[in-house]
Order: sequence, then structure tokens, then C-alpha cells
Amino acid sequence: MVIKDDETIRAHWRCFIACGLMILSPFQYGIDFGLIGGMQAMPGFLKIYGHEAPNTAIGWNISTVRQQLITSLMTLGAFVSSATAGLVAAKFGRKACLWSACLGCAVSNIIMMTTADINALYVGRLLNGLANGYFMTFSQLFIRYSSPAKYRGLFLTAFQFCTSFGTLIGTIVDWATASRQDRSAYLIPLGLIYIIPLFLTIGLFFIPESPRWLILQDRMDEGHKSLKWLRPTGAQIDIEVAEIKAAIDKERELGSQVGVIDMFRNPIDRRRTILAVCGVTLQAATGSMFIISYKAYFFTMAKVANPFAMGCVLSAIGLLAIVLNSLIVVRYGRRRVLLTGGLGICGVLQLIVAIVYDKNPGAKATGEVLVALSCLYMMSYNGMVATYAWLCGGELPSQRLRSYTFGLAAAVAFFAAWLTTFTAPYFINPDSLNWGPRYGYIWFPSSIVAGLWVYFFLPEVQGRTLEEIDEMFEEKLPARKFRGYKCVRRLATEEKTDTQHNE
Repeated sequence: MVIKDDETIRAHWRCFIACGLMILSPFQYGIDFGLIGGMQAMPGFLKIYGHEAPNTAIGWNISTVRQQLITSLMTLGAFVSSATAGLVAAKFGRKACLWSACLGCAVSNIIMMTTADINALYVGRLLNGLANGYFMTFSQLFIRYSSPAKYRGLFLTAFQFCTSFGTLIGTIVDWATASRQDRSAYLIPLGLIYIIPLFLTIGLFFIPESPRWLILQDRMDEGHKSLKWLRPTGAQIDIEVAEIKAAIDKERELGSQVGVIDMFRNPIDRRRTILAVCGVTLQAATGSMFIISYKAYFFTMAKVANPFAMGCVLSAIGLLAIVLNSLIVVRYGRRRVLLTGGLGICGVLQLIVAIVYDKNPGAKATGEVLVALSCLYMMSYNGMVATYAWLCGGELPSQRLRSYTFGLAAAVAFFAAWLTTFTAPYFINPDSLNWGPRYGYIWFPSSIVAGLWVYFFLPEVQGRTLEEIDEMFEEKLPARKFRGYKCVRRLATEEKTDTQHNE
């Protein structure tokens, strides 16, 4: 008996509902980035947390240190919560962790909306980051543990889509309120942060826990029930449950304990950990976080006309790229897209932006070119890099260590994002180095190095089940041989199940 791979989306409607609820988490994360980046270019916000600066385009500015902390504390909090995700996941399910994220998000927003003190704002940003780290980590773990191999890439493309869509919504709301001269300019946008946690809190009551997590906890009956809910009516659940259990048992033979050290204890797990961590970190190598986090401020200080409107255009272009990406995500391999497109194009565009601005800073024509190249950059980054980077982090870890490994990969990615958002103000703020778009000189070589790593080390696992990926790593295949490898363990499992049914 062979598991059918041709079930329609309609047949998988329950799985689509569950994973659709999960992708509200990156929407929340995206809204935060869209809102906070724009606030730093709002006079209503800068009158409270910034200072007058007659030499700037809007007459106000914010100190480099405050700018660093307001933006980077969120990613620092996400780094901390992602780094501890493995320990938390060993005791608590995905749903419990997402509920705690909803609570933390609400508390942090209450602090940010009711204070006018910069230190309290810092606390709110850190708490918000802790919540967002859980949102991004555990929602992706749920999707990877619950979705069929055929649709996993599509779900994770939708995950990235919602991140960018949230950023676009946050940017549009900032644009609508930026002209207000009082606190309402930023309080109205902050009010949006309550919406998604409310939906998630209610929706999580109506979907099951991750089946693979339940089976990993030896709760077989609950795992079987969860998987039955997620799969089409009449699907051969016993085969998939047997595959998951066999893969977990096989990995337990390689190492009986599960902990942080086990990610590096044997060569197979060590390789998978390094690949997952480096794979997720690919997005940071392009310098994307400085554009996503500071686009409104960046355009304002570069004297681009209508900086908030141009920020909306930039976010919309990035969103379009993800829609186009969804048309090829199932058909084409991840490594090919990463290698031939995203990383190389992003690096070259960063270099061109730096050169153009260096030759004629502050001119109207330079601003127009800067916006156009930034849109091309966002198209390349969202369409070819971001989605596939997160895919690497979720698909490549071993089953029994997935929570630890993906938590580590997400933590390193958030740390890289924190490092970018923390250091960027030194380069782009007029009160510091005032490089502006010249900052792109740093990110060109970084992108090229990342592209070379993909070429030599990243394996192709498109369309493979998590159990098939386990088998290929256990065979110690070089990266170039993953794509054409024929897995044998699944066939053996099916034959055994067929025999049992015939008897």
C-alpha cells in the first residue's frame, strides 16, 4: 500500500485551518516590525522619546542609543525565548507555549501604550520580543510537525507571506497616522498589537496538539487522534504513525538522551545542527533586517520624497514576491532558488545602492533610484531567500532534537537580526557615522559568502517526508546526492503494514 500524494487541498481542509491559524503568529511579528520602524520617523513619537534636530528632513531625530535599544531589544528578547525553546518544548506542547506568547504580547503592549518613560518602553520592547520569539518558533514547529510533505513548503511560504503582510499593514497604519503631532500618532498603531493574540487565544482551543510532539512524549493514542483530525477522512493514519514512531525509535538508538549537548554529540546530529543554524542565518547575511526595521527612518534621512509611502511600496513589493514564490515553491528545489537568485541578487543590489548614493547623496534622482533598487532588493529577498532559509531550519534537524535544534537556529537568526538592528543606527543615523545607504558596502561580501556556502553544503530535501530526511542523513550522503537518493525505509514500513492488514 502506498500513501496517496494526490489528495486535494479540500481533502486536507482541517490541516489547512490549523496551519492557517498558526501563520497568524508571523503576521503579529511582521506588524511589530512595520510599526516600530515607522514610529522612529514620526514627530509625535520623537517629541517624547527623541530631540529637536533642525538639520534633519523632519526637524526631529532620536539618539543612536535609544534607536538601537527600541528596535533591537525586541530581537534580543526573541533570541532569548528561542534559545530556551528546546527546554520548554520538552515539557510543554506547542499550544501552551503559544498561549503564553499571547499573554506576554498583551502585557508588553499595555506597558508601551501607558508609559512616556524610555526605560519602561525598553521593558515593553523586551517582553514583546520574548513573546515574538515564541510566536515564530512554536508556530513553525507546529506546521512542520503537522503538515504533509506535499504542502509543507506551501505552508511555510504562507508563513513568510504573513510576516511580510503584517509588515505592510503596520507600515500602512504608520503612514496614515504619521502626520499627527501628538501621542496618538503611535498609540493608534500600537493598538493593532492586541488583535492577533486575541484570535490565537480563542482559535487554539479548536485545533489538536502537534501529533509528532505527542508521539515523541509516548502519548500514542493522543498522537493518533491528533493526526487523524489533521489528515483527510479515510487516510491511512497507521502507516504515518508507524513511520514517525520508527524514526523516533531509530534516533533514540543513536542517543538515548535528549538535551542541548546531544545536538553536537555525534557526527550526524552535529551536521544537521550546523546546517539548520547556518540555513536560517542566511537571511541575516543579506542585511535585510536593517531595511525592514528602519526603512521609513532610512528613507527619511536619505531625503526620499514621501518616505512612509515609499515604505508601503517596499513592503507591497516584498509581498508580491512571496505570492510569485508560492507558484514555484513545490516545483523547484530550495537550494537552486537560494543559489541562483536571492543571495547573489541581494548582494549586488546592496552594492549598487551604496555606489549610487556615494556618488550623489541627497539628490532627488538618487532618492528615486534608491527606492527602485530597494524594491528590487525586497523582491529578491522575500521571493528567494527568506522562505527557504526558514525551511532549512525546520526540515534539516533530527526528529528527537527538532525542538532544540530549531530553537537554536531561530535563536542564532534572532541574534544576527539583533546584531544588525543594534549596529545599523551607528551607520545610518546622522548623529553618528551618517553612512546612510553606503551601509550596503558591508552586505555585498556577506551575501556572496552565504551563496558559496549554499552551493557547497546545503542538501536538497524538497518533497521529502521528515522520516525520509532522517534516512538520508543516517546514510551520510554528501549534499549533492540528496536530490536523487531513493529512500528504502518507507517502502519497508509500507510492506510491513500491508502484511499486517492482509493477515
